[in-house]
Amino acid sequence: MTKYREILRLSSLGLSQQSIADSCNVSKKTVNRVLRRAKELDISWPLDESDTDAVLAEKFFPSVNQITSNKRMPDYAYIRKELLRNGVSKKLLWTEYMEDCRANGDEPLMYSQFCYHIQQDEQK
Repeated sequence: MTKYREILRLSSLGLSQQSIADSCNVSKKTVNRVLRRAKELDISWPLDESDTDAVLAEKFFPSVNQITSNKRMPDYAYIRKELLRNGVSKKLLWTEYMEDCRANGDEPLMYSQFCYHIQQDEQK
């Protein structure tokens, strides 16, 4: 996990982004993104003890679940059952899913995300 607290602390000491990146074992681009986001949110060192790296990560870069919540998720039970049949592919099921979403006015997932969510469901 990125060391957000350490990046902010070292930045407050006046270290260069390259020095911070080397010290925290992250890329200079990551340091740049964290510092830019901290400035946007007006977060600076010193931090409260309650602001752990996990809390800061959620503040800086909200989870994907909050962003994609307006998209309709596929019916995993139906997909598992249909994939057992001969001649049924994920692409075919995605096409049906897209048509159903459009008919109901829902926003569908794109094919790659559709496959990703099916794979996550299979691993449960």
